[in-house]
Amino acid sequence: MIDAAQIIESSTGILFVTLDSLRHDVAHRALEEGRTPRLAGLLPGGQWERRQTPGTFTLPAHMAFFSGFLPKLPQPKQPTRLWECRPPAFKEVPPETFVFDAPNLLDGLALHDYRTVCVGGVTYFSAETPLGSVLPTMFHEAHWRPEFCSPDIDSTRHQVDQALAIAEQYDGRRPLFLFLNVSATHVPHGHYLGCSEDSAASQAAALAYADAHLGLLLDGLTAKRRWLVIMCADHGDAYGDDGYHGRGIAHPVVWNVPFAAWVHG
Repeated sequence: MIDAAQIIESSTGILFVTLDSLRHDVAHRALEEGRTPRLAGLLPGGQWERRQTPGTFTLPAHMAFFSGFLPKLPQPKQPTRLWECRPPAFKEVPPETFVFDAPNLLDGLALHDYRTVCVGGVTYFSAETPLGSVLPTMFHEAHWRPEFCSPDIDSTRHQVDQALAIAEQYDGRRPLFLFLNVSATHVPHGHYLGCSEDSAASQAAALAYADAHLGLLLDGLTAKRRWLVIMCADHGDAYGDDGYHGRGIAHPVVWNVPFAAWVHG
């Protein structure tokens, strides 16, 4: 069990990575086929948990995440939550859960002197539109450039370079909540197979590409200190499954996402 309350009390760094649009079945198959060796060596037990997202597209899923609602196991009994907003007086919260007395996790962490930083990926983090400004403005600091977005075939490398530079900047100065929205697994990703159409196969190829860079990110962050790491998808994508395409729909391939959380370093 992860004691998130103690982790935050001790000012441990927090890395939260969302692999945008990544289906659980795609992530699981890529792992089983040996296409994501770095993740295989990092994930607890070498496996992804299958969980269900609170939102079927990027905006509601991330709003839920930053409000304390991470993906849940598809079963009645749930593990202790990592964090949640201060509840009404009648509700008891396990001592391992970090309770933030603020409207969202980011404001709650700021009360504990955390610097909250976003390295955006998809355009919901671009601040190019009013809606694309909602999530970035929740952070102390937000970074987005066109090369962080999925049409760039080397987007994850650019994002990881930015994240490591940020970590170096704040190293030893104050605890860091570092959020990275990996866009490579979001459409378009057909270019990883040299084709114009997106599919479960091209999403797996995108994840295989991102794997090495995510390994480098963890190597760089944890060389000097420990971090709480949370990795998950915000939702999945349908590629013709039962005739469905895209996200924002109530289909199992959209609801079921990979999830992992562990203390590293």
